[in-house]
Amino acid sequence: MDQLLENFSLDLFVKLTVLFLLLIFLMRRFAWKPILTALQDREESIQGALDAAEDAKKEMENLQADNEKLIKEARAERETLLKEAREIKAKMIEDAKGEAKAEAEKMIAQAQSAIEAERKSAIADLKSQVASLSVDIAEKVVKSELSNKDKQLGLVEEMLGQATLN
Repeated sequence: MDQLLENFSLDLFVKLTVLFLLLIFLMRRFAWKPILTALQDREESIQGALDAAEDAKKEMENLQADNEKLIKEARAERETLLKEAREIKAKMIEDAKGEAKAEAEKMIAQAQSAIEAERKSAIADLKSQVASLSVDIAEKVVKSELSNKDKQLGLVEEMLGQATLN
């Protein structure tokens, strides 16, 4: 350090200081402002890019939320449609069963009325045949009874006896 102080020249020190100050002045005037401006422009462009990226990220999140909402709505609508389709199917089946049951009951009622009509017709026919047979039998019995005079007189007396009894 002693040697540094011995070789110290004030004239050199002043010249170097003036040159240094001149260099700082020139640097500040011609280089410092453009460098700072370039740095500031770069910082602004980087910040703009970051802001744009953030906006894009938010937009993507919004789109994803909208997509999820649309998917949920579509699923809900699908479930509603399926439920309605099942209800319509069940209603159609029930209606078909009801119609088939009503038709079967109608057919059974028609068959029963047809059977009843046939039964009545058969009974009437049977009564007619029985009456006809009874008349034929009675006619034959009466002929055989009336062919004999003694039997005729006995029959007349018997009928008179019954007529007076009544």
